[in-house]
Amino acid sequence: MPSETPWLRLSDIADNIQSILTYTKGMNFSEFAANQLVCDATERCVARISEAAIKLGPFAESTLPGHDWQAIRGIGNVLRHDYDRVSMPQIWDVVTFNLSPLLNDVQSALGAHQSEGKS
Repeated sequence: MPSETPWLRLSDIADNIQSILTYTKGMNFSEFAANQLVCDATERCVARISEAAIKLGPFAESTLPGHDWQAIRGIGNVLRHDYDRVSMPQIWDVVTFNLSPLLNDVQSALGAHQSEGKS
């Protein structure tokens, strides 16, 4: 069932992306993979992003159609159920290629929503 508070879910996505970008700032893949604490924190935030995407339901696709919401939702299943298959290079690719564009679009949508005076 889609969330009754989709804008809050988008805010959750933005917050978790910002956390990941803070944790990984200035790191290359080798540094990331060698830092278990950062890897674990990043995985946890990615799982939260995935869960928020699940709760958004079709609102995600209709509001931000330029993102692969099926993949965003699916990575959470891997982290929760197939954790032994988690690939650090795959997580790093998400961090380096997918999060900033998603954050930019989420922030734009949130800003437009707020400027319309909606809650």
